[in-house]
Amino acid sequence: MLDANLKTQLKGYLERLQQPIQLAAALDDSETGAQMRELLDDIVAQSERISLVESSDPNIRRPSFAIMRSDGSAHLRFAGLPLGHEFTSLVLALLQVGGHPSKEDAALIEQACALEGEFRFETYFSQSCQSCPDVVQALNLMAVLNPRVEHVAIDGAAFSEEVERLGIMAVPAIFLNGKPFGNGRMGLAEILAQLDTGAAAREAEKIKTKATFDVLVVGGGPAGAAAAIYAARKGIATGLVAERFGGQVLDTLAIENFISVPHTEGPQFAAALERHVRNYEVDIMNLQRAEQLLPADDHFELKLASGASLKAKSVVLATGARWRQMNVPGENEYRNKGVAYCPHCDGPLFKGKRVAVIGGGNSGVEAAIDLAGIVSQVTLIEFDGKLRADEVLQRKLRSLPNVRVIVSAQTTEVLGDGQRVNALLYKDRNSGESHRVDLEGIFVQIGLLPNTDWLKGALKLSNRGEIEVDARGETSVPGVFAAGDCTTTPYKQIVIAVGEGSKAALSAFDHLIRTSAPVQAAA
Repeated sequence: MLDANLKTQLKGYLERLQQPIQLAAALDDSETGAQMRELLDDIVAQSERISLVESSDPNIRRPSFAIMRSDGSAHLRFAGLPLGHEFTSLVLALLQVGGHPSKEDAALIEQACALEGEFRFETYFSQSCQSCPDVVQALNLMAVLNPRVEHVAIDGAAFSEEVERLGIMAVPAIFLNGKPFGNGRMGLAEILAQLDTGAAAREAEKIKTKATFDVLVVGGGPAGAAAAIYAARKGIATGLVAERFGGQVLDTLAIENFISVPHTEGPQFAAALERHVRNYEVDIMNLQRAEQLLPADDHFELKLASGASLKAKSVVLATGARWRQMNVPGENEYRNKGVAYCPHCDGPLFKGKRVAVIGGGNSGVEAAIDLAGIVSQVTLIEFDGKLRADEVLQRKLRSLPNVRVIVSAQTTEVLGDGQRVNALLYKDRNSGESHRVDLEGIFVQIGLLPNTDWLKGALKLSNRGEIEVDARGETSVPGVFAAGDCTTTPYKQIVIAVGEGSKAALSAFDHLIRTSAPVQAAA
């Protein structure tokens, strides 16, 4: 099951086990069951501290296995194979059940341990989903820390009947005590914020007590992280407030054009960004949404959705962008019920079905190519009269027998039966005729929108909603700078965002030393 390289890596990790653990297998005669047996044998062979037993409980999903402590207690289980993106989740679960401490924030660990109540979580994932490991790892850790928490991570491909019965059409799909809890990427902080209803209010009270920052960065993506690092290196009081640290990068699969790093993936890149920022004296305030930027006599005030506000002598806006929606009837109604935005995450749930991809740029054509290997039929719909993707991608697309391309087509409506998508309508832009495409899934890949709605009226925006900046990252408001995908800077690339964020921070520092003496960072 595991190749020699993975076995060697796993053996090295398992040397960190501090106490014996036991794998309790509930297998069956399926191909997945046989593969699970092979996987478990490979794991046991890498450490003398791990043993394998068979479970005879007829009420347990099969094939699955629990990871048990030496006292026999088991609070986390994998149903199906935790491979692909979930292999890291498996390794972390083995280590944490075996006593190896988590590197998660100490305050969050304390909050998870203090939860009262009974929490039975189930998470449906796909092995190709890059958003799923955050959820699986967070809930596994909660199950390790708190005996009142149980978690089962379920590979949707191995339990397709459950997925069909529950109407799951997007992963990760999280259930708590048998009821839907959430969809999409969530980390430990986000999950605890939903469970611990007083957490947001407590955090807001803490934020209200913070002193005025020299530089306040709004946004936690590549531009925001770079800005925070460059500001902190100047020895000035630096804060970073973000709705989710990592931003759009968290939804990126392969990154192969960040110079000096031949290949990485979005979540790993985002984690590296956060580690780098935390090497400096940056006050990171995550899970906070900015709502209003107001000028004052000698500072700016940033109002947050929580009711708290922050003060700063200068501001760097790096709020990034989000997926653009079609804005047609039925899209919101059937979001996560057939309308999806991540082919890598949700594509496996549409195995053997008919899907459409909306958008003929690089993202759309890449999505169609990937999906063609999973689904029965892909219909790519492009508004323009021709595809806009790179020619090498178009050649690959044209070579696939189960892909149909429709250009000069405007999607007008998403149709469904009330539970899930069953068709879309589009208008031929040349003839004006309306057409129906019967299908089970729609993947929207039509670009990005800047996260600047909350800034309307506060500074100058372009007609596309981007923050207008000059060569130094300065906005129309002195003391406010901006960087990354939310600005008019061309070419929305990670490497460009990092450079622009660094430049904006240096410009903010230059502004400070020319207008007032900056406050020294706390010792």
